[in-house]
Amino acid sequence: MKANNYKEYFKPFISRENYINKLIPFIDKDIIKVLIGQRRVGKSYMLFQIIEHIIQNNPTANIIYINKELIDFDFIKDYKDLIEYIRNNSINGKIYLFIDEIQDIEQFEKALRSLSAEGKYDIYCTGSNAQLLSGDIAGLLSGRSIEIKIFSLSFKEFLKFHKLNDNDEALHKYIKYGGLPYLVNLKLDDNVIFDYLKNIYSTILFKDVVSNQNIRNVYFLEKLVQYIADNTGSIVSAKKISDFLKSQKINISSQVVLNYLSHLTNALLVFKVMRAEIQGKKIFETGEKYFFEDIGLRNSIVGFKQVDIAKILENVVFLQLLISGYDVSVGKLGENEIDFVANKNGEKKYFQVAYLLSDKTTIEREFGNLLKIKDNYPKYVISMDNIQGNTYEGIQQISLHEFLLNF
Repeated sequence: MKANNYKEYFKPFISRENYINKLIPFIDKDIIKVLIGQRRVGKSYMLFQIIEHIIQNNPTANIIYINKELIDFDFIKDYKDLIEYIRNNSINGKIYLFIDEIQDIEQFEKALRSLSAEGKYDIYCTGSNAQLLSGDIAGLLSGRSIEIKIFSLSFKEFLKFHKLNDNDEALHKYIKYGGLPYLVNLKLDDNVIFDYLKNIYSTILFKDVVSNQNIRNVYFLEKLVQYIADNTGSIVSAKKISDFLKSQKINISSQVVLNYLSHLTNALLVFKVMRAEIQGKKIFETGEKYFFEDIGLRNSIVGFKQVDIAKILENVVFLQLLISGYDVSVGKLGENEIDFVANKNGEKKYFQVAYLLSDKTTIEREFGNLLKIKDNYPKYVISMDNIQGNTYEGIQQISLHEFLLNF
């Protein structure tokens, strides 16, 4: 079989314009396109979307598709197997090469470098590891690659995928179940959705962390994830976790905690967000926050409880900022904390997140922290309140609903 084997694996998809628009400028360019994201966020379907775009513009395009999650490609173990398969299935002329979950191929970067140097391959690949293009791999590819992050569905995409009307009920479903694309095939019911999400969580934990990192203390790893889920949006440190575990008669060193946290972030189950001084450039090396890539996974681990609504909303806002292309940190101003400092294209924005601005104390705290920042960058307070009026001394109050749809 020579090229165009993708047809037997191709599946219908719902278009995600935000990502295809980022990729289109790099089609037919001599640069490897790497799509990075947690398992089940839709990376494979993004490859199908790119393939369809290419075929629409060039119906005779020659395409080779490899998916390491399929048993059909089990025989591709390392870069030599990969090179052999591709050359045996290539024809004369340009080849569009798509490789799904490439991190499961040993020393794949050697194959990519060689194929890229030949000049006849336009290469696209996906991976479920945050370190895919870091360190030695980035050096071997030496400027030949670009990374595009794929996230779970935004609220706007959630409405489109599930064909839901834009209302408070739909928003509630989104913050409860999250945005993994496959949910479109399931009934939006607690038992059905959380059973599915628990299985996805187990796959990520055991395949991308336990197996890949040869983790022995699986019990501690699971307890660590539960701790992060319970403390979403709270300041966390390895020492604080280690001390807590000692109080539970579990003796784990701070270094082991740090190692396990690193494994979880590399698997893209959670994001680590550092604190930074607002008036200065100091980055604090301890006391970071952790947020989940998909809020539904977080809720499947420790439950969706009203008492946790503030931390859940903070996670949802954080994800939307990432989806919108911002670099995000936690702001520190003296003894005060700013939930998020978001940077994009040299511009900065500040955000505080609250459930409801229902009393004077809450209003003074959320707006007061922002008022202490002595610069002219935009400042926002986001809450579930539907009433929107004038600014509070120049600080804009917006509803979570509006933020997720329009920011």
